[in-house]
Amino acid sequence: MKTLIIVEKPSQARDLRAAIGSRFGEILPAEGHLIRLAEPDEVNAAWKRWSCDLLKPDGLYPTRAAREKTKSAKLKAIAAALKGCDGVILATDCDREGQLIGQEILEHLRYRGPVRRALFTAQDPKTLRQAFERLKPNAEMQPLYQAAVARQQADQIFNLSLTRTATKTLLAPQARGVIGIGRVKTPTLAIVCMRELEILNFKPEDYFEVEATATVAAGNFRMRHAPPEARRIKDRERAEAIARAAAGFEGPITLKVEDKRRAPPKLFDLPALQKHCSQRWGWTADRTLFVAQELYDGDGKKLITYPRAEARYLSENQIADVPAIVSALLKVRGFAGLEIGEPVIRRGKSGTFSDKALEGVAHHAIIPNVNVLDGMDARVARLSEDEKKLFAVICRSYLAAIMPDYEYRHTVVTLDVPVPGDGQVSFRATGHVPLRLGWKAVFGTNSADTEDGADGAETLPQMKNGENATLTEPQVKACTTEPPPRYNEGTLIDAMQNAWKFVSDPALRDRLKEAKGIGTPATRAEIIKGLKAQNLLAASGKLVVPTPSGLKLYELLAKAAPSLVDPGTTAQWEMRLDEVVLGESDFRAVIDGIASSAADLISRLTQQTGIKVDLAPAAQRTRAGRSRGSPASAAVPMRKRTRGHARGKNSDGPGKIGIDPPLHEKIETGRQRSVSVQENARRPTPRMIAFARAIAKQKAIDLPRGCEQRFDTCRTFLAQNAGDSGRKPGPPGH
Repeated sequence: MKTLIIVEKPSQARDLRAAIGSRFGEILPAEGHLIRLAEPDEVNAAWKRWSCDLLKPDGLYPTRAAREKTKSAKLKAIAAALKGCDGVILATDCDREGQLIGQEILEHLRYRGPVRRALFTAQDPKTLRQAFERLKPNAEMQPLYQAAVARQQADQIFNLSLTRTATKTLLAPQARGVIGIGRVKTPTLAIVCMRELEILNFKPEDYFEVEATATVAAGNFRMRHAPPEARRIKDRERAEAIARAAAGFEGPITLKVEDKRRAPPKLFDLPALQKHCSQRWGWTADRTLFVAQELYDGDGKKLITYPRAEARYLSENQIADVPAIVSALLKVRGFAGLEIGEPVIRRGKSGTFSDKALEGVAHHAIIPNVNVLDGMDARVARLSEDEKKLFAVICRSYLAAIMPDYEYRHTVVTLDVPVPGDGQVSFRATGHVPLRLGWKAVFGTNSADTEDGADGAETLPQMKNGENATLTEPQVKACTTEPPPRYNEGTLIDAMQNAWKFVSDPALRDRLKEAKGIGTPATRAEIIKGLKAQNLLAASGKLVVPTPSGLKLYELLAKAAPSLVDPGTTAQWEMRLDEVVLGESDFRAVIDGIASSAADLISRLTQQTGIKVDLAPAAQRTRAGRSRGSPASAAVPMRKRTRGHARGKNSDGPGKIGIDPPLHEKIETGRQRSVSVQENARRPTPRMIAFARAIAKQKAIDLPRGCEQRFDTCRTFLAQNAGDSGRKPGPPGH
C-alpha cells in the first residue's frame, strides 16, 4: 500500500523525514497555499471593469492553481504522486488555515481516496512520531475545513468588492491608485489614526508633586508625595503648603519589607519578538521577520524553530530537550560563563511547558533548534551581525525560561505629615534589593532585555519600623500630563494582537482575545507594509504615523461605514466561523451573511458625497498651507511620554471607533500653525536641559514651568539668562 504524506512547507518535510523516515509513506511539501481562488473576471467577464458591484458568484469562487513557478512545480509533483497512491495523510499545520492548505489541494485535484490527519503543535521528533501513531480520519476535520473555506470566500467577496467600491466612490478625480479595504487592513489604519486623534485632541494639564530629603540614623534618602491620578494636586498653593508642613517635620516611619520573587518572561512568539526588536533596535516588523526567517531556513543555519509562532509556550514533550539545548548553548561564545544550575521546569499556563496552552495552535514559541546542536558555535560564527543579535535574544529567552526565579527584597517606607487645613498627607519611598538574580543573570547588565519592575526604587539605608525620620529640603515639582506615544511597528503589532481593547461589546472583546486580535503573526508585517505602500501610513523615524490621505480616509469610513474600521468586525466573523466548526451553521450561510453585510456597506459608500481622498504622496502635490513632503501629522504635537502621562479626563484610553469634528479640518488647521507652535511640541535636547539646570543652579532661581518638556520654553529661558553666564545656548534642535 502506497501512502502520500502532504506537509505545509519544505522545512516541515525535512523535520518529518528526520523523525519518521519513510515508514508511513512518501513525504511531499506544499509551499503555503498551492491553490488560489479565481479572480472575479475569471468568473464573470463583466467584472473585469471596476464598479460598485458585489463580487459574489452564484456558488463558490472556483479554485485555480497558484501562478508562482515553484508552487506550480510542487502541485504537479503532488498530483503525480496521487495517481499511484492508495491513501493520503495530511500533515499540514493543525489550525484552520493549515487544514485549508492541505485539503484544498485534494479537492482541487479531485482526489477521492482515503485521507487521514496527523495533528501536532511541535515539530520535535518525539511529538511528530506520536502524531503519526495517533492518526485520525480526516472526515473529523471537515467542519474546520468548511470554516476555512467560508473565511477564504468571505474575505475575497468582502475585500475585493469594497476595495473597488471605495476606489470608485472615494478616490479624488484624476487621482491614481487603489483604496484598499480589508477586514484586517482597514482596522489597522484606524488604530493608528485613533492614536493620532488622541494626541491631537489631548489637552495638557499641570499638576504638582512634593519631594523632600528624609534623614534617619543610618543615612538619607528621598521621599515623595505623589497622589494617584484621580487625586493629583492641581493647585500650586496647596503643594507649597504641603512643602512648608514637611520642612523640618519629624515623625515615625512605617516600614513594610517583603521578600518577593518573579518568574522569567514568557518565551517569544513572533509579535513579542517584533515588539522587542522595534523597541530595542528600531527594526521594522518586516526586518525582524526577515532576519528570523534566515536563522530558521537560511543555508547552513537552521538555528531556530519556526519564526511565525503564535504561542509563547512549548509542548511538554520538549522538556526532554532541555539538557541538550542548554549544554549546546553554554558552549557558544557569550554564554560560556553562565551558571545555569539544575534546569527549572515550569509547567502549565503560568509556566513554559503546557500542552493545554497549545491546544488549537499550530506553532510553539521560538527557541533554539534542538536538531542542530552539534557544531552550533561554528554555525553562529557564520551569521551576520543582525542574525547574531537576534539569535542571542532568542537564546537568552530560552535560558531564562529554565533558570530559577529572580528574588528580591521590596521595601516601602511611608511617613505621614500633618498639613494645616488639609489633614495628613503621605510621603513615600521604595527600595528594591536583589537577593538572587536567578534568570536575570542571563541578561547581565543589559536591562533592555528585561523589565525590572523597580522603576522609582532607590537604595535605602538600614532602618526600623517606627524609627523617627526628619524631612528637609522640600521641593515642589511641577509636572505636566503628556499624550500617549505614537506607535512604532512593534507596538502597532502588539495593538493589532490586542485589538479587543478597541471594542466595547463584552462578547466581541472576549472572542477577539481568543482569536489573538486581527491578522496573524505571518500577515501583520505585510499589512503594515501594504498600508505604507498605499501612502496611508508612513514612517517618521522609528514611528508609524498616518499620512493626510490615511487620516482623511479614516474620517470618511468612520462616518459612512463604521464597521469597516472596527476591529470588532473580525470578532463577529470569528463567532460565525465558530458556529460552522461546532456544526451549528452551514458554511454557505455564513458566506451569504457576510456578503449581505458587504452589500450594505457598498450602498453606504455609494451615498458618500463631498470629500475625496488623494493617495499621491504629499511631495507630489502642492496645496496652500502644506510643505512638500511633510509627514501627515507634522504639526501635531509630538511629546515624550513621562510619568505625568494621564489617561482619564483628557483621554478615554484606547479609543472606541468613532470620530469627533471633521478630522481633515483639524489636521489642516494644525498644519497651518506657525513654526513656533511646532517647536513648542518638541522636547528640548538633553544638552539644552542640562545647560538650563546649570544656569538655574548658578543663579539660584527656579526653572519656569514646562522648561524641561517644551522646546520653546527652554529656548526662551536660555536666551534670557545665558547672556551673563559666560555661555551661549546651542542652536535650536542641537
